Amino acid sequence: MTDTTDRLASLTSWHSDWSGLRVGVLGLGKTGFSVADTLVELGARVLVVAQRADDSQVRLVEVIGAGLVLDAVLDAAPPALVDLDPEVLVVSPGFHPDHPVLLWAAARGIPVWGDVELAWRLRDKVGEPAKWVAITGTNGKTTTTQLTATMLVAGGLRAAPCGNIGIPVLDAIRDPQGFDVLVVELSSYQLHSTFSMSPHAAVCLNVAEDHLDWHGSFEAYTAAKARVYTNTKVACVYNRSDARTIAMVEEAEVIDGARAIGFGLGVPGLSDFGVVDGILCDRAFTEDRRTTALEITTVSALAARGLGAPHTVANILAAAALARSFGVPIEAIRAALDIFELDRHRIEQVAVADGITWVNDSKATNAHAANASLGAFESVVWIVGGLLKGVDIDPLVEARASKLRAAVLIGVDREPLRKAFERHAPGVPLFEVGDPETEGVMSAAVRLAAAAAVPGDVVLLAPAAASMDQFVDYSDRGERFARAVRDFLGGGAADEHDAPPTGHSPS
Repeated sequence: MTDTTDRLASLTSWHSDWSGLRVGVLGLGKTGFSVADTLVELGARVLVVAQRADDSQVRLVEVIGAGLVLDAVLDAAPPALVDLDPEVLVVSPGFHPDHPVLLWAAARGIPVWGDVELAWRLRDKVGEPAKWVAITGTNGKTTTTQLTATMLVAGGLRAAPCGNIGIPVLDAIRDPQGFDVLVVELSSYQLHSTFSMSPHAAVCLNVAEDHLDWHGSFEAYTAAKARVYTNTKVACVYNRSDARTIAMVEEAEVIDGARAIGFGLGVPGLSDFGVVDGILCDRAFTEDRRTTALEITTVSALAARGLGAPHTVANILAAAALARSFGVPIEAIRAALDIFELDRHRIEQVAVADGITWVNDSKATNAHAANASLGAFESVVWIVGGLLKGVDIDPLVEARASKLRAAVLIGVDREPLRKAFERHAPGVPLFEVGDPETEGVMSAAVRLAAAAAVPGDVVLLAPAAASMDQFVDYSDRGERFARAVRDFLGGGAADEHDAPPTGHSPS
């Protein structure tokens, strides 16, 4: 095992000798295939182990020359993996730490890496390695990743978003043109199995209960998120309103000289980004930060483009801090904000009819995200429910009860939701969609919401839950909601792009 440990320790470059390395790859989604494809290219002996794969995936594995074991149960290490006697396992994010194959690996002393760990070691394939920006948080990761990449490009840098955003980081490091900066969205799953990364800048946007079924406890989930700051070289960006991210930065082992840069919706401190009288300001990267701040944009200008919700403004401040750590001019950040648009299913206005606004925030897959979404509106008919992932929903219901005209419960975890409303919002009218086929869920929810809403209300799909109980994913859930709204309203709705949602703007 010492020889194996020494060899793995030496594998820190694309140009290291990876030939003949015995590697088990767990999972065959985008991530798993990118891992297998990369390692075969490097000359490693690769065996992919997966519970499922379609015919095209099987053919691709055959084409690249990796082995493949499909086991729908996978309740133990398959014989072919045992026979391979892997020197390292590279695991896809879907595998829980207590999965039988990972427990087998732990008992054998086999190291377990994620795709991000592998990519960091291989980042020098194309000339000078790109600098990395590492972005995590319970919510806002994808928006902040896209914002940061857009700002960097506006500043003249060749930058790309990758990682948990849907583009495997291994694909990005193998791009033949190369990049100046990779903006890497990182889930807690990916951070759990990442050890060597040393980013130029990093941020944990926020931390709230999520994925407890995967990590086992909130403490383990928080510890995984905190790894984003380890060995940061230049800027540790943190949320001034989140005590946990403050503690993460205070406790992080960073490279000497790395700065802590705060962001928040209040007046910025000496090394912060914040908001003063409706103006977004940089008080961190300016020569005279004791007496001056640089104006980025205004909340009103952002609101006019549908970017004025408080949590979106916070994400913009975080992204600006990350971009400014590379010296991107304020003018370039403004230019990026002038063209930036939120992804689908993020506070997306679907329609306005009879004084009622219909908003799709299907991406609000946990209580923290739903809380931010509810906070953007005055009076809400809330469509909520799905897979709660072991999270206590009571604090959210209690915190936002005063905003609710009514609630429509969907999904398999309706009982804990129902009890939460009974305890904390007994005066809020409650409606439930039973368990119809997927095709009927949103149509029923929309009809119930329409019956409860009055002019001035927002009907908000912000489920605070995962979607896989009744839908393919959050995009499928959001698309079905939008389609059900349009079908219900017929020709009486304003175009979905007529105006931004009428949410609060931070002061």
